[in-house]
Amino acid sequence: MATGSNMPLLLLAILAKVGVVLLVLLTTIAYAVWLERKVVARIQSRWGPYLVGPHGLLQPVADALKIFFKEDIVPTEVDRVVYCLAPFLAFSLALLSISVIPFGESVTIGGATIHFQITDLNVGLLFVFAVTSLGVYGVALAGWSSNSKYSLLGGLRSSAQMISYELSLGLGVVGVVMLAGSLSLREIVEHQSGLWNVFVQPVGFLIYFTAAVAETNRVPFDLPEGESELVGGFHTEYSSFKFAMFFMAEYANIVTVSCLATLLFFGGWLGPVFGPPLLRALLPVFWFCLKVFCFLFLYIWIRGTLPRFRYDQLMAFGWKFLLPLGLLNVLVTSLVLAWRST
Repeated sequence: MATGSNMPLLLLAILAKVGVVLLVLLTTIAYAVWLERKVVARIQSRWGPYLVGPHGLLQPVADALKIFFKEDIVPTEVDRVVYCLAPFLAFSLALLSISVIPFGESVTIGGATIHFQITDLNVGLLFVFAVTSLGVYGVALAGWSSNSKYSLLGGLRSSAQMISYELSLGLGVVGVVMLAGSLSLREIVEHQSGLWNVFVQPVGFLIYFTAAVAETNRVPFDLPEGESELVGGFHTEYSSFKFAMFFMAEYANIVTVSCLATLLFFGGWLGPVFGPPLLRALLPVFWFCLKVFCFLFLYIWIRGTLPRFRYDQLMAFGWKFLLPLGLLNVLVTSLVLAWRST
């Protein structure tokens, strides 16, 4: 319980952590776009961004300035209140989910304990799932409020896709929760000190990652955008900073999904720790960031490799393959744990 004397310091520490996490997250989002353009260009034997700064490293800054000063066009027949709130809802929910992600061990410096996490919830996993599942409202409301058939179809596709793959996503992590006996992300990581969950739950990881790619509307599951048949999908009628908010929300969700995959299946910040105290405190954060980067690279690699599914293939894959496989994985995990306890 915080007393009146240390309450200002506590609030200052919380605000500092929020500021640092937001700065790192927004910078990661900006340069994830640069990385995607460079990697996909290399896959397609192109250069990618290279004019603005060395190797195009200042391209995200140029893009941000261009979008900020671009004309904001609002169609005349839209529902203006919902139309303006939808991108804000999608982006704010995408940022909120990162608040319970632990990215390192707690360290004590000068008698003060520093937690590499904004807030630690004993049901952190449920919180992330709840917040990210609400993100579909931003997409659905954007499609409905735009008063465009293409946008409406994109919003409906997103809703159906969310319902179809949310079940598989949850089933993919049930085995991990059963093994750890907790919904706390920090406790799930600590449970993997001997063996990472990906070696114990390989089927669960494949189910989780496949469903997560679909949840974030990425190739080959980017049907809500579907440029070839829906012009641009749910954000067809958006421009300027409102469009950028949808764009940033998508990449923020990708970062969140990559963080969860790291925490649930790849040991989070666990890794070799050595050297002086400062290095020992920072190495877990380095291992966590390295694993998240690998997942971001995998996302980009998939985009540059796989073609988009047809919508009937998307639904059939979710309901006829992933869902039964997830149920089977939960059943087998339950039987193994019950057999071990006897």
